[in-house]
Amino acid sequence: MRLERHRPPAGTVRDWLDARAEQGGEAVVFPETGAVLTWPDLRARARAFAAGLTFQGVQKGESVAVLAPNGAESVTAFYGTLYGGYRATMINLAAGRDAMSYALIHSEARFAFVHESCCALFDQANEAGIKLVSLMREVEAPLHDVSPEDDALLMYTSGTTGRPKGVVHSHASLLAGGWTTAIAHELSSTDRGFCVLPIYHINGLCVTVLGSLVSGGSLAMVPRFSASRFWDQVDQGAATWFSVVPTIISHLLHGAAEPSVACKSRMRFGRSASSALAVETQAAFERRFCVPIVETMGLTETAAQILSNPLPPGVRKVGSPGVAYGCVVEIQDEAGVRSAPGIEGEIVVKGPNVLRGYLKNAAATQATFRDGWLRTGDLARMDEDGYVFVTGRLKELIIKGGENIAPREVDEALYAHPDVVEAAAFARPCKSYGETIEAAVRLREGANLQTAELIQLCVERLGRFKAPDVVHVLEELPKGPSGKIQRLRLAELISV
Repeated sequence: MRLERHRPPAGTVRDWLDARAEQGGEAVVFPETGAVLTWPDLRARARAFAAGLTFQGVQKGESVAVLAPNGAESVTAFYGTLYGGYRATMINLAAGRDAMSYALIHSEARFAFVHESCCALFDQANEAGIKLVSLMREVEAPLHDVSPEDDALLMYTSGTTGRPKGVVHSHASLLAGGWTTAIAHELSSTDRGFCVLPIYHINGLCVTVLGSLVSGGSLAMVPRFSASRFWDQVDQGAATWFSVVPTIISHLLHGAAEPSVACKSRMRFGRSASSALAVETQAAFERRFCVPIVETMGLTETAAQILSNPLPPGVRKVGSPGVAYGCVVEIQDEAGVRSAPGIEGEIVVKGPNVLRGYLKNAAATQATFRDGWLRTGDLARMDEDGYVFVTGRLKELIIKGGENIAPREVDEALYAHPDVVEAAAFARPCKSYGETIEAAVRLREGANLQTAELIQLCVERLGRFKAPDVVHVLEELPKGPSGKIQRLRLAELISV
């Protein structure tokens, strides 16, 4: 099966895995161990896992929970679950016991694959009495028929403002998610992505794993991010591109590790997603490492990517996650009317990569769609060339004295200081203005910086009204599974 630039992939994940197995070649390499999974190996393991589930009586479309770090086991369990016609429920290992327990119960999973390193976590969260399944079962069992519109994935949102919602994707929308990445980044069978983000998050799963399936390329995969080992792992895995989040880019920029000459010459681009990348951080990273960064944007609900900047020599507009690939993106006002270029509104999306709905939550599904458009909750402007410039989140806007202030403006000002590794502005209730502005930062190790200096920097760049009244220095800012800073948690975490 071939990647087509103007049409989303047809068929199912099973069809594409079969096709890649017939072609042969390496699917995933693991730099830390030297192990290699070929496409035929991966298909054989996935088929065996699927047969084992069928043998145990798992019904078509039923949720099967997967609790595992990045590795051969998690990739096999994911592909095996889909190969058998089941719904892979990827459990966020960083979510905490209560959120994990909620996902396991809400998904109605009766069976789970649990990596040995996750057994203690699973035991604490397994209030539903879910049974364990192993990867390899030497059994013969007929597989369920699978169609493109069948459920394939259940993934829970981070739930920072309430109970997590279970996002349901079909085989068709997952393949479309991998396709949007492949066409935007011009991926081919000669490319190898570096998978450092957890595949229990949509970015790691759709961008790298399914992006390689659809493009016919391969992956280098490691269990977790390490700033000190990142470039060595990229080099050992012979990766040609990577997908990370802004916090990782910032950590690499402030770290001591350097890529080899061979690594830099092989690396086509780095990809940033999940939250806005500060302009200064992107520029400094490219100057130091000579690797172009392509800023993108995606959601769990859209099987990852909706927007991307073109690859060099195409026009990359710094500060923008780019233009739409494989889907249609508009900026609309509160009434659903398309906004003119330069006018702020909400980002809405239509396309083959959009979710089927939220599991057992018809009200949330209905509220998320308006006239067939998926409402993202992100505020932005679009220029005349179709590039989107994100200004904030509807729920994150700071309203000070009746004026809307996008926290990202403050973030950008703070990131302009070379000692700031992480930054996030947030609202604090205030009797005089309704809300006032505060910020939290993580500083470079060994930095001797007074917060008054950061406040003054913001005053100079933004004016007194938009500058934070207080800047808090933290050892680490709270983050979700993708590495995105959880801005809405800061006010409750930082006491006054």
